[in-house]
Amino acid sequence: MDANRRNSGHSERSNQTDFRDMALGLVSTQSFPAIVGTADMMLKSAGVHLVGYEKIGGGHCTAIVRGKISEVRLAVETGEQTAKQFGQFISSLVIPRPFPNLELVLPISSRLSNLTNGAGHRLSNQAVGLLETRGFPAMVGAADAMLKAADVSLMSYERIGAGLCTVIIRGPVSDVAMAIEAGMFEAERIGELNAVMVIPRPLEDLDQTLPLASCWLEQRQPLRVPISVKEQEKELVEIPDLQKLPTPAQEEYL
Repeated sequence: MDANRRNSGHSERSNQTDFRDMALGLVSTQSFPAIVGTADMMLKSAGVHLVGYEKIGGGHCTAIVRGKISEVRLAVETGEQTAKQFGQFISSLVIPRPFPNLELVLPISSRLSNLTNGAGHRLSNQAVGLLETRGFPAMVGAADAMLKAADVSLMSYERIGAGLCTVIIRGPVSDVAMAIEAGMFEAERIGELNAVMVIPRPLEDLDQTLPLASCWLEQRQPLRVPISVKEQEKELVEIPDLQKLPTPAQEEYL
């Protein structure tokens, strides 16, 4: 009984320790390319996990990360500096030891299970290019110009309100940079260019949170099991009745 209590107490203390070590970090910008670039720097500066993005309209986007308190503080500080360099910073927040009810109600912990669960796609491990315009025609025209200017693939697009929409491309770094440059000229010719971003080496966490068109998803192939070849049916031979067989003559011995 005492042993059970000690084990139970030790388990509770362990869970509390794990809980106390966790924190939430949020950085908000007013551009989707800016929040992706900010999240990229946050992931590369500290040992945190990118939960995802929250888009509330009006162009406001928030990157949500979690991890140990010290790591989250470092990531948020880096994210804030990065967003300010982009000229798109709105606000930031660090919440040490968030109350469980906060994570259950807000779209925070639930998104951990809603990611791609390790499912890959054909554009993984390639550079990411993002071009944001104000107005859909400018985005479509920029996407067309980028695809014609370099060897890149159109990954998806994202809308965040206030007329802001972002086209996302993947490909080799040099091709992505060339495509973004061509897209910028076309977007400015048609409408309004708002922001651009090129991420040469996206981490897996970032890769999983980016929108992806269904045509790029890799369908899991069924396991191929060797098919057993049925043996050819052998010709049946009728066995004669032994009683009807002729009896051989017995030799007489003198």
